[in-house]
Amino acid sequence: MDGSAKAVSGGTPVAAQVTYDGPPDYRVVGKHGIFPKLTHDEVERFNFLAQMNRHLAARVLPGVKAAFDTRVEPAFKSEHGRDFKDRHEVRRALAKDPYWRLWSALRRSTMEIRQQAGRWATLRQREELAQRAQALIGDDQGRLVLDPAMPLPRYIAAIDHHCMPGSYHTEYGPSDVANAANYDSGLFATTGGMLGRYNDGGGQAVVQWVKANLPDFKPKRILDIGCGLGHNAVPIAQAFPDAEVVAVDVGAPMLRYGLARAKSLGVNNIRFVQANVESLPQFADGGFDWVQSTMFLHETSYASMKRIFAESFRLLAPGGFVLHVEQPQYAPTMPLFEQAMRDWDAFYNAEPFWTKMHEVDLDAWMAEAGFPAETILHGGVMAVVDTTLFPDVAQEKGEDYGRKAAWHVVGARKEVV
Repeated sequence: MDGSAKAVSGGTPVAAQVTYDGPPDYRVVGKHGIFPKLTHDEVERFNFLAQMNRHLAARVLPGVKAAFDTRVEPAFKSEHGRDFKDRHEVRRALAKDPYWRLWSALRRSTMEIRQQAGRWATLRQREELAQRAQALIGDDQGRLVLDPAMPLPRYIAAIDHHCMPGSYHTEYGPSDVANAANYDSGLFATTGGMLGRYNDGGGQAVVQWVKANLPDFKPKRILDIGCGLGHNAVPIAQAFPDAEVVAVDVGAPMLRYGLARAKSLGVNNIRFVQANVESLPQFADGGFDWVQSTMFLHETSYASMKRIFAESFRLLAPGGFVLHVEQPQYAPTMPLFEQAMRDWDAFYNAEPFWTKMHEVDLDAWMAEAGFPAETILHGGVMAVVDTTLFPDVAQEKGEDYGRKAAWHVVGARKEVV
């Protein structure tokens, strides 16, 4: 008998025990005060999706690279007599391959099912969630600044980001938080649990990076732009309890949910403000020591990004830092296959600005905004999680080209004049 099986009573072989390395059970996800209540079947849908996403990344996706190496690339070279010239040629060639089509269709299906699973769970309790949010916010209305008359940028209003119907901003009734609850409850499935108990592993990673690389930095006012429901702002506020954190987003449901969530977690130094981060005249020049975003720039438009960089420079105090956390840029050193695979989200996951954002020269845009080239910072972060329950992204050998919780930091320091 080989080592893959061992005998039991009666001589029946059973598979040898294998150490489990998949996502944790959904039931260990943190249930803060505004988290939606899920039934047994709703929990199991998310468990299935988390397992499916992990299976696609770990076991199916490697076959796409094998298909590229053995079929797609040789066929292209044979037909054209040359190598690929850019990622777009690679993407179009891959899209003809049956294995890539299988992987892509399954990946898209998991996103659609994930959104429907979340909507099924949250829309049925929409009114209750709104009441719970209002109860948690209570008399603390000063920490929630909404602007119902604010016009939404078209790059927000016209897109169902991540295949989420209504995206971040749609409201289904008074004090609504349903789409925020959908987003929060389903992140576990999308990431396979790699953002941790409260889906805040990205914010924790930013804090860890700042404390390791800027040990003397003691910000008093922090601006988190494109904050969503505060997954990343809350760990920052917890790490710098003496600082005032201002979290800005265009989506009112996200901000209501964000404040209710922060309060239920005992975090009381964040103010949530509805505004377009391209222009924030309500905040004075040099009013913040730290301006930061986490996985936000790719959801803005090409034209808006330069305005965001310029506004960040204006708002930053001399000696302060701006930090943006994103997926890595498409540098010349990145293989064209990887670039094409990373572009999947732009074409199939309702992230139309993903591809353009990741090809621009962010250092040059930082310099154009006013930051001296010698102050520009680069680094890398990986989600920080409780590894007794959640997968440690640092131990992951594979890459799923856009979903892995590993990001690049680009930032700069504003000179003291």
